[in-house]
Amino acid sequence: MTSHPGLRPYRPEDSAALSDICIRTADGGRDARDIYPDHELVPAVFAMPYAELEPDLAFVLDDGTGRAVGYILGTADTPRFVKEYRASWLPRVADRHPLPEGPPRSPADEMTALLHDPERMVLPELAAHPAHLHIDLLPDWQRKGYGKELMHTFLAALNAKGVEGVHLCMLTSNTPARAFYDRLGFTEIHVPGPGPVSYLVRGTGADR
Repeated sequence: MTSHPGLRPYRPEDSAALSDICIRTADGGRDARDIYPDHELVPAVFAMPYAELEPDLAFVLDDGTGRAVGYILGTADTPRFVKEYRASWLPRVADRHPLPEGPPRSPADEMTALLHDPERMVLPELAAHPAHLHIDLLPDWQRKGYGKELMHTFLAALNAKGVEGVHLCMLTSNTPARAFYDRLGFTEIHVPGPGPVSYLVRGTGADR
């Protein structure tokens, strides 16, 4: 039975949809399936470990038929998450995505290096905003208010856990995403040597 689109908690049967959404929005919001030959690689870094390790902070946009067409997920405590990722997530995926020898020669090599280096997520400048998140919606579901709903749901869940600050990392070149985060009250925080990304932070309370 079809109902109206809406938000709901993540369910294990959503895992394939989450992977699909992740790779189809991984090139600065555009489809990255032609960039990464193994379509499970990017989700193994940016989506599935969160759904597996912290499912109570994973929410999806359901298109009304049970299919997830967008998501928000993350962690309440980045240093703790990194330890759990190292101990229990990486061993599950390392065989499929072995760390390449020598310097990266392709985007897939660069992504695999990220997969094997979760400690990169722990930065002292972000200590006051220990939670972090990832949010993605398929193109047909963007600019309809669902991203804002997902964000408010996630922030409320963090706030209920007593977490006061959250951060995210985004490609600086993704100007539509930056405008979205700006509207939601995120502000940029300086991190030394950020490369092609920017770090944004905000409190978890209601809109200021």
